[in-house]
Amino acid sequence: MHDLSTRYMGLTLKNPIIVGSSGLTRSVEDIKLLEKEGAAAVVLKSIFEEQILMESKEMQSSHATHAEEYDYIYNYTRQHDLGDYIKLIKNAKAAVSIPVIASINCISSSGWTEFAEKIHQAGADALELNMFIIPADHTQRGEDIEQIYFDIINEVRKHTSIPIAVKISYFFSGLANTIYNLSVRKINGLVLFNRFYKPDIDLERIMVVPSDVYSTPGDETLPLQWIALLSDHAKCDLAASTGIHDGYAVIKNILAGAKAVEIASAIYKNGPGHIGIMLKQITSWMEKHNFATIREITGKLSQKNIENPVLYERSQFMKYFSSATSSAE
Repeated sequence: MHDLSTRYMGLTLKNPIIVGSSGLTRSVEDIKLLEKEGAAAVVLKSIFEEQILMESKEMQSSHATHAEEYDYIYNYTRQHDLGDYIKLIKNAKAAVSIPVIASINCISSSGWTEFAEKIHQAGADALELNMFIIPADHTQRGEDIEQIYFDIINEVRKHTSIPIAVKISYFFSGLANTIYNLSVRKINGLVLFNRFYKPDIDLERIMVVPSDVYSTPGDETLPLQWIALLSDHAKCDLAASTGIHDGYAVIKNILAGAKAVEIASAIYKNGPGHIGIMLKQITSWMEKHNFATIREITGKLSQKNIENPVLYERSQFMKYFSSATSSAE
């Protein structure tokens, strides 16, 4: 028997596959099905700091004309959303044996951090901070944006002692330095990377529309490269997210140094049963190459552990295009 178990954020997972925060994890019944199909953990659909504030402002503009009325609506909305979320955590924990990870989508360190304590009390095994901060303000400096991340972590950690993961984007001028600086804070994991909403333009209707929200298999190379570069330097566990569509992509990221992967698009496209297919692909590959455990291959091909470390950097680009040019000639 092959041992697919791994340790991520101090949690023991039966295999590296975590179902990421999405509509796939919005109900207890869905979570039970994901566990049945082989998921090792789930990240619950996020509760949004931004959504709560936005809804309150909309209600204020259309209904509330006095500060007292606005305060009432704001507090009611916040408690209602949080109450539903707390109930989901409790019911999910009672229904499944796999770790249940809560998720907060946040953009600031104020007005919501007390949620973390209630999530902890509800029984969540861990908390993922889905930091959705796009550096679109040309007046905002890079270090100011990074400080927002540090402030959020510091404030949340005041309210809970459960493991914390931070899911980030790759929009940093010094990504390696930022990942390292985040990892030395009081967190247990970093998830690379967020998938932001991306606008597109419909030329027939001449309007802005959403682009494809799902990842593609080619997207896997982005987290893979950065995990390979940083898994030996980061002071917390790394997980891969984006572009993980089959078991072979899972193996690649584990070889690079990831402790786990988060999937969503693959299930949207293929159904929950695809988790079982991915696990069979992992087992088949391990059998073919005589590996008995996931631990044997974790980080085996990280930058530190390969003969030529610069293969993850610019020289590989130069080598590829030099060969392509020579072939063309």
